[in-house]
Amino acid sequence: MSGKFVYSFGGDYTEGDASMRNLLGGKGANLAEMIKIGVPVPPGFTITTETCVAFYENKRNYPEALQDQVRKAMRKTETTIGKGFGSSSKPLLFSVRSGARVSMPGMMDTVLNLGLNDETVKGLIAGSGNARFAYDSYRRFIQMYGNVVMGIEGEKLEVLLEEAKTRKGVALDTELDENDLKQLVADLKKRVLEITGKKFPEDPYDQLWGAITAVFDSWNTKRAETYRKLNNIPDHWGTAVNVQAMVFGNMGDECATGVAFTRDPSTGDYLFYGEFLINAQGEDVVAGIRTPQPINEAGRKDSKLPSLETVMPDLYRQLVEVYQKLENHYRDMQDLEFTIENHKLWLLQTRTGKRTVKAAIKIAVDMVTEGLIDKPEAILRVEAEKLDNLLHPTLDPNAKKELIARGLPASPGAAGGEIVFNADEAETLSAAGRKVILVRAETSPEDINGMNAARGILTSRGGMTSHAAVVARGMGKCCVAGCAEVVVDYAQNCFKVGDKVFNKGDIITLDGSTGEVFAGEIGTIIPQLDGDFATFMSWADECRRLKVRTNADTPHDAAVARDFGAEGIGLCRTEHMFFAEERIKAVREMILADTLAGRELALAKLLPEQKSDFCGIFKAMDGLPVTVRLLDPPLHEFLPQSESDIKELAEIMGVSLAALKERTEALHEFNPMLGHRGCRLGITYPEIYDMQVRAIIEAACEVTKAGVKVSPEIMIPLVADVKELSFLKERSRAICDRIITAAGISLEYMIGTMIELPRAALTADVIAQEAEFFSFGTNDLTQTTYGLSRDDAGKFLPEYIDKKIFTNDPFVSIDIDGVGTLVEIGVTRGRTTRPNLKVGICGEHGGEPKSVAFCHRTALDYVSCSPFRVPIARLAAAQAALSEA
Repeated sequence: MSGKFVYSFGGDYTEGDASMRNLLGGKGANLAEMIKIGVPVPPGFTITTETCVAFYENKRNYPEALQDQVRKAMRKTETTIGKGFGSSSKPLLFSVRSGARVSMPGMMDTVLNLGLNDETVKGLIAGSGNARFAYDSYRRFIQMYGNVVMGIEGEKLEVLLEEAKTRKGVALDTELDENDLKQLVADLKKRVLEITGKKFPEDPYDQLWGAITAVFDSWNTKRAETYRKLNNIPDHWGTAVNVQAMVFGNMGDECATGVAFTRDPSTGDYLFYGEFLINAQGEDVVAGIRTPQPINEAGRKDSKLPSLETVMPDLYRQLVEVYQKLENHYRDMQDLEFTIENHKLWLLQTRTGKRTVKAAIKIAVDMVTEGLIDKPEAILRVEAEKLDNLLHPTLDPNAKKELIARGLPASPGAAGGEIVFNADEAETLSAAGRKVILVRAETSPEDINGMNAARGILTSRGGMTSHAAVVARGMGKCCVAGCAEVVVDYAQNCFKVGDKVFNKGDIITLDGSTGEVFAGEIGTIIPQLDGDFATFMSWADECRRLKVRTNADTPHDAAVARDFGAEGIGLCRTEHMFFAEERIKAVREMILADTLAGRELALAKLLPEQKSDFCGIFKAMDGLPVTVRLLDPPLHEFLPQSESDIKELAEIMGVSLAALKERTEALHEFNPMLGHRGCRLGITYPEIYDMQVRAIIEAACEVTKAGVKVSPEIMIPLVADVKELSFLKERSRAICDRIITAAGISLEYMIGTMIELPRAALTADVIAQEAEFFSFGTNDLTQTTYGLSRDDAGKFLPEYIDKKIFTNDPFVSIDIDGVGTLVEIGVTRGRTTRPNLKVGICGEHGGEPKSVAFCHRTALDYVSCSPFRVPIARLAAAQAALSEA
């Protein structure tokens, strides 16, 4: 395979730019771009994502041309910086980092200080005049390389550092002198040999190729695959490798390293925000080994440590100038990594910063106000799915609370659950339906599965830019980090706060917005959305064509959905109204009655209850359309299961227990989801639908007389043949017209059907002769298209996705090729017969962004989803319209 695989950058020269993100990865493209705009960046070169793809396609073999291209790039880097790779007098050391086209923080591997050996360390000492720094860098390199490249568990090498501090009687790494560190280097090399049976590599090029291979290998680690799955990142993209000259923040007190955000990533406030450490390397800031210092006085929070603004004011001013240049250039909030080496500032990375959805909205609105971006770009910048994180409950401020500790407010929100200390256990317990809080001294990328499963994350170490904080914010998980009062004891499965002990399984609650940790579970309330949210959503509404309705069965749900911007009800499930304690008895009487008179007697008890429900819903929606689905599920779902419930019902009905059991068994079906349900019930027991239609229209007439505008839409479910619809429509229309005439009012209503069977979609042109609207029930349409039971498929669908048989769960995101094709056929054929046919979707897909985009492209009139997903659908509909434009 021939081609260009390596792109150099350094000084005022670069072969790439920001437009080459897909080839150079986000990190490589941005390093090149920073050089173009005059930001100080250490030189180096990027190995392309295409190389990674070729590496895997060729059974982990590199393209033939790669080695020569790397050596040429190495010579260019040596010339730029005036040092030599492997030189014993002026050694050039490298960092080797990953860089996918989208940011995957902490998910792939990094090696720092590469190129050190027993000879080059002497040159580092001579050049720096600091033997302690040189041996500190050497021991760091052995630890990192041994873990990342040679596969040694980090703890097996870390323990030697802890032993060295214990022998010395000190607490911090910085308190070890050059002799301690020189001995530690020897001990680490010996341990590497003991564990692997191999000597630690001395040849710099052997080290380099080992690190490059390790970074490419890390693309397919479990943690990287999990992150890609959670964030819908394709497996075939691959990662680039960035080989960059080292600059050192650990050479002494004139050196530092840090991470900064051009705006607050939690709140979105226009505040330069970050953390740094003096005499440290980059991993120290995010690993939580030392407590980081605030970058400026404005972002101090509770820290008593000096800020960069006060310790190195001239360097801080330079950093401010750089961040302003970068934010204005990229027109987005940036996440920066920097190092100060002997009072000189270097930028190691810039990327679009991960942020909470609250921050994303505020930043988008503020940048429109500032003139950096326009409204369409603002709308496209906020992930629709992430709005879900804004809409969850927060802690009830009036609830009693027992504060046990306070850490950093790393990711906002609130969550309570039982304590677990292990990521895999968190995943297992969550899958079993239990609410868990993952507690760790600090998290690592290996914990990604448990972090995703947990409701919240608590760490005792680390800062606002630690792994736990960054990943939690990206996931929208509540997180309290750096809670030093919490002393974690993994061996005993507990943590201690002072003299209090909290064991695995105990309940705690986190407030990620304040950094507080409470004992027990605390009540929550629905959050109040701020003015930025309202402004942002109003911009989205200006852009979208697709209407957004809600699935609501109660006046309360209808009111909540309307507050979230719902433009009607697309699905009111009447069966959900039947499960109240007094109503279910009448429903069971109706089902088990063996005569028409018996059924009508039971239905008469239900009529006023149903009518009352519809009155409340119509009032809540006040003029917006309401689609009411007539009874859909099989009757057995309403029947009593326990012996005591069956006995109670027999007494109410005045029949023997044996007779009632016999009647119950007669209703048993082998496959009830394809059995006696939906319109089939309405045809065999028309009195059921008669009662429901009567309740709908009587309620509509009543609220109309009270001055409320009503737009009822009666939906007949599970139609497979137009004759089913014709029979029920004729009967329903007669009831509606009779009631409206008797009421002496004018009331418009519609009768339509739910398209949830493949035959209905294929014969939509015929069905549209009777149906005045279609609503695609994509939950059942997916079941009947795939031949899958939604209730049972969860047992094996995850494995289908893991084995890449399915890209997505078809019950979560619509199957465009199969189910989607049936929807397209149904829409096209239906409108051939009835050009103005109103068409919507009311399955769970109505609130899933990719499915909403499909509905926009297919020219549906509306989507309908649960109340709390209405804002998600509104934003997704706007983004679909903008993407199309």
